[in-house]
Amino acid sequence: MSIYNYIYKKKYLFHPLKPERSDAFSWTQVQRFSWKIPPNNMESCPSIKNILLLDSEGKRVAVKYYSDDWPTNTAKETFEKAVFTKTQKTNARTEAEVAMFENCIIVYKFVQDLHFFVTGGEDENELILATVLQGFFDAVGLLLRGNADKKEALENLDLILLCLDEIVDGGIILETDANVIAGKVASNSLDAGAPLSEQTISQALATAREHLTRSLLK
Repeated sequence: MSIYNYIYKKKYLFHPLKPERSDAFSWTQVQRFSWKIPPNNMESCPSIKNILLLDSEGKRVAVKYYSDDWPTNTAKETFEKAVFTKTQKTNARTEAEVAMFENCIIVYKFVQDLHFFVTGGEDENELILATVLQGFFDAVGLLLRGNADKKEALENLDLILLCLDEIVDGGIILETDANVIAGKVASNSLDAGAPLSEQTISQALATAREHLTRSLLK
């Protein structure tokens, strides 16, 4: 089911940071939403349980879990396989789809042989989850220079993992703008004397990858 049809059937949207409910909470408003939450309101902050990037057979490409709901690797792999089986026959290539599964809301989207998933609790706002999904989806497209498939993803796995770190930390949403996410991933490992503004995105990504590889080999 598309996310918009899903929300329509619920008849209202619940904004997790405001007590009131609104029927006019637009996609643009979600995209412009500020994730800076006052310390005394952290319990109301939107939370992500996991972000999954699977291939067309349901196998892991890159995953991050931010919840103890799946305490073992076996439990995580079982969840991933079940989610893939539940969603593989849907048409989630033109827009995000949403499903309820094991008391979770899962928003997902596919491109070529990559399947993107974002999971939240059953009370989370679906549009916020969809915004996180779209940010991840678009950022990966930028980092892979438009060649978003499993082969490219595996060859650039370091960048995708850095991308996940820029989006969510400990379940808390940090950033959803794909351009900002990709820019941070590219600039984190750049030489101090070579600012991002003076490099092409390809050069920046190559430099970031080289520095990460060197750090792993030390």
